[in-house]
Amino acid sequence: MEQTHFGFETVPVAAKAERVRAVFDSVAANYDLMNDLMSGGLHRLWKRFALGCTGLRPGDRALDVAGGTGDLSAGMARQVGASGLVCHTDINREMLDIGRRRLVDAGLFTNVRTLQANAEQLPFAEHSFHCVTIGFGLRNCTDKPAALRDMARVLKPGGRLLVLEFSKPAVKLIEPLYDLYSFRMLPWLGEVVAQDADSYRYLAESIRRHPDQETLSGLLETAGFEAVKYHNLSGGIVALHIGYRF
Repeated sequence: MEQTHFGFETVPVAAKAERVRAVFDSVAANYDLMNDLMSGGLHRLWKRFALGCTGLRPGDRALDVAGGTGDLSAGMARQVGASGLVCHTDINREMLDIGRRRLVDAGLFTNVRTLQANAEQLPFAEHSFHCVTIGFGLRNCTDKPAALRDMARVLKPGGRLLVLEFSKPAVKLIEPLYDLYSFRMLPWLGEVVAQDADSYRYLAESIRRHPDQETLSGLLETAGFEAVKYHNLSGGIVALHIGYRF
């Protein structure tokens, strides 16, 4: 039986998606609050930086994969304007419902389409989008190369993919403090705020199992992306990878 990782645990490939779904069902209600607490609000700056790299113009079409509660979708909806379209997708129904409500409350519903979709099997035709984003979601995919290939498939020629994800600190001195925070503080915050230490322990472990900056760059190139580059944010704790589909 083929195996994969779920955090530091080894599980059957067929079981991972359901395990991930259970995690996000559990954390959905407190997801935005926990993001602010865990990052000290920095996640908003990371997403703002990513939005500044979309290259979107009024009338363009964009896809937000693993869009969750909709931060990147909201930003792109404002960029493409009333004549454009943003598809806000996620595999997890709980996260998607919260995101849809947030987008509607922000008045962003005429140019946003919300639908449940698996990043590895996107329900869109080839060459559909000018930009595809995935923010803090790639590490939860069972088959990352398959997800990247499908994101390449739906991009228009000249379109770009933005992968915003936790990565490997570029400064060695950060690593011990980062480990202490990840494996002690995050589960504690999860227990105190969300009454769920285990889900946040998984999230910390999934970050450590995610490819580092150079390895992920290689995965993008193998999936068909060109001119791949990345920007380290907050000392490499987070990285934004950009690849183009020509």
